[in-house]
Amino acid sequence: MGRMGEIHGRSGIASAPGRAPRPRRRAAVLAAGVAAGVSLAAGACHAGGAPRAQADVPPAAGVFRPQHCRATEKLIPTCGAWWGIAPEVFTKRRPAVALERAERRMGRKAAIVHVYHRNDELFPTREERRIANGGRLLLINWKVSLDRPWSEIAAGRFDRRIDRLARHIKRTFPKRFFLTIHHEPEDDVRPQPGSGRTARDYAAMFRHVVTRLRERGVTNAVTVMTYMGAPNWASKRWFGDLYPGDDVVDWVAIDPYADHRVRDFAGLVNKVRPEYPNWPGFYKWMQARFPGKPFMVAEWGVFEDPRDPHRKERLFRSAARQIRDFPQIKALVYFDSPRAPRGDTRFDTTPGAARAFTELARSPHFTATPLP
Repeated sequence: MGRMGEIHGRSGIASAPGRAPRPRRRAAVLAAGVAAGVSLAAGACHAGGAPRAQADVPPAAGVFRPQHCRATEKLIPTCGAWWGIAPEVFTKRRPAVALERAERRMGRKAAIVHVYHRNDELFPTREERRIANGGRLLLINWKVSLDRPWSEIAAGRFDRRIDRLARHIKRTFPKRFFLTIHHEPEDDVRPQPGSGRTARDYAAMFRHVVTRLRERGVTNAVTVMTYMGAPNWASKRWFGDLYPGDDVVDWVAIDPYADHRVRDFAGLVNKVRPEYPNWPGFYKWMQARFPGKPFMVAEWGVFEDPRDPHRKERLFRSAARQIRDFPQIKALVYFDSPRAPRGDTRFDTTPGAARAFTELARSPHFTATPLP
């Protein structure tokens, strides 16, 4: 959660988002890379069921999981994709309460729960650990410093903060979890040399934080590089320099949001704009640039529009139809908020939207692989 893609303003995150792109490869190369080692193709898995979060949250229908569907060491589901949520953000409800309400509203248990931390906050918190111990994966979003430049973090000036966090994680949380460092960096970039916030500074910061955590024994963090995924930013000359390197990035992610210009799910994950004719769309770019990496939609949302009350329902139903056209997407995490920076992204603001979202959430594609 941040600037919601194609806006240029800034907003804080919720408390309790290299190298230059390579030319696109041939389809056969893409398919081989996607399949290599991690079976990123969705596969022919059929119905599955999520376990209950509590007695009044129904499981997904048609509980059947083929024995070959599993999660890899890097938390990649070999069949289908994970279903996740950032629940009731900006409501001031505690994470567990917000999650319980959201799971009841959508009619299933979340596989991934997205939480946000900043500065010297220690995570996972006791409440977040209880959420994870209840049979969910945590996606933890950390901004090491809200006000200091990336170059200072990369130079080691926040190593005590990183080391303190490493000790906390080692002491309290042995489970695997997703970790993204300073998500959506694009509109924080200041390309002037010496700014401390160039794209290369970001990449160095990300690399330093991940390397430092690993050196201090945090080997259970599955790292996620999260882009905004908007054409205006992706067309910048420095965009390719943001990437920290394959050895410190396990998953690649975007945070796309749907306004009146987005007609369906395909247009959400592959946004193009006529004013940026050289940008192919993020999913296409990512397939060419990272053919062997899993892709996460770490946040997505559909804005409420009184002039188009069926927009959410249409988007959710298009996602159900089109998700299998994007086999490299291995996690879909909805951003549920009545007060997101650009509007209301709650998934159940109309009866039709609520039904479509629940059907999507409980579809076999999102229930086939059991949680590790």
